[in-house]
Amino acid sequence: MLDRLFTATRPNQRWITDFTYVWTAQGWLYVAAVIDLFSRRVVGWSMKAEMTAALVTDALVMAIWRRGKPDALLHHSDQGSQYTSQHFQELLAENGVTCSMSRSGNVWDNAAMESFFSSLKTERIRGQVYRTRDAARADVFDYVERFYNTIRRHSTIGYVSPAEFERRVGLA
Repeated sequence: MLDRLFTATRPNQRWITDFTYVWTAQGWLYVAAVIDLFSRRVVGWSMKAEMTAALVTDALVMAIWRRGKPDALLHHSDQGSQYTSQHFQELLAENGVTCSMSRSGNVWDNAAMESFFSSLKTERIRGQVYRTRDAARADVFDYVERFYNTIRRHSTIGYVSPAEFERRVGLA
């Protein structure tokens, strides 16, 4: 349904989501994120040692908590078992959110989300050796909340940060 339209004319119109993983000496840390395509702001995220439906559900719950109950929202993900789980699908339905999913095996259908994770890994994670999952969590939190959302500029929104873009349009 998203059809690679990685723009939005208003907040809470189109959200994209996915998760990635970060290696630590304690094992993998899985990181899920939800991005509002209007401002490119990460509006929800979650980090867990397990790659379960709870990982992506928690990220969606945070996004809804931060942005309020959405109106006519399209939520786009891949077809992973976490996103097709009954609990996750029920959460979408309870909040009136329309579910959109990438075509099977087509990473280009969620290219904007892949771009975020590429930035995270290139700008922050590459070369890091995390001794614990907690150390990785703290660093990812710092990247998302203290850098990506508030400082990092994006060409798609006029070379300002997501927070600045939202401030300029009267959302912040």
